[in-house]
Amino acid sequence: MTNRLRSAIFLSLLSAPFAARAQEAEGDALPVIGTPVPNGINFQPAATELARDIHWLDGMLLVIITAIVLFVLGLLVYAIVKFNAKANPVPATFTHNSRVEIAWTVIPIVILIMIGSFSLPVLFKQLEIPEADLTIKTTGYQWYWGYEYPDEGLAFDSYMLGLYKAEMDDEVRAELAEYGYDESAWKLATDTAMVVPVNKVVRLQVTAGDVIHSWKIPAFGVHMDGIPGRLNETWFKAEQEGIFFGQCSELCGINHAYMPITVKVVSEEAYVQWVESQGGTVAWTPKPSTTQLAAAD
Repeated sequence: MTNRLRSAIFLSLLSAPFAARAQEAEGDALPVIGTPVPNGINFQPAATELARDIHWLDGMLLVIITAIVLFVLGLLVYAIVKFNAKANPVPATFTHNSRVEIAWTVIPIVILIMIGSFSLPVLFKQLEIPEADLTIKTTGYQWYWGYEYPDEGLAFDSYMLGLYKAEMDDEVRAELAEYGYDESAWKLATDTAMVVPVNKVVRLQVTAGDVIHSWKIPAFGVHMDGIPGRLNETWFKAEQEGIFFGQCSELCGINHAYMPITVKVVSEEAYVQWVESQGGTVAWTPKPSTTQLAAAD
């Protein structure tokens, strides 16, 4: 373990009581939505427009691939039945068929053009960032994440709860409970979380401080590499409140598996409270809550 990592962990432990209070400010009643499940084979529920587009594109490609597989399987079965030695004892002597060769060249080109016409807009949308309400810079380190809210004047690091524990024990359970998680969140939950307001466009800037990392939240449809010396950008707009989990998705060293990502999507009012509890200020004017509107009336 490097001296820098020891110092970072020590500072994280010193700030644990404050982080726990910040957890309360974010709201402990948030549902856990974006999380992997045992034996799961489907996508996590889509919480953003980007994720819904990806799910739709995947479904469309599955239909196309299934049709191609069934078509090729049909041709194989037909060839086996029609042209086996018993059914066709005298083999044909032709060497080619121009119509078939044109067909198997043109049809795949048409299919690829159709796939590209739908997939490229989905990919480009991730990089065409709309006017942002909030900017967050995330930096990957071996092996934790650093977050900066430049407009709000906030910065903090995020470490996995139960860090470097080989198995679940009472100490890990106690630490998870302190931050409002149960055992199922081990190796997913972190001591601090990226907190964003619901229905706000978040510009996400991703980089790295040592080797290549990758910031990924499946439920958001966001997967962006963090490269030392380079600032990559993407965006998302979470449409429902909840807790979402992700992982570093670029092999970055021996403890690559121990740098999860936690994002909490909260109401605008809760977000303002959280920012103020951290000593920052919100850079945009929040909409008045239902309670505030009722009081004004």
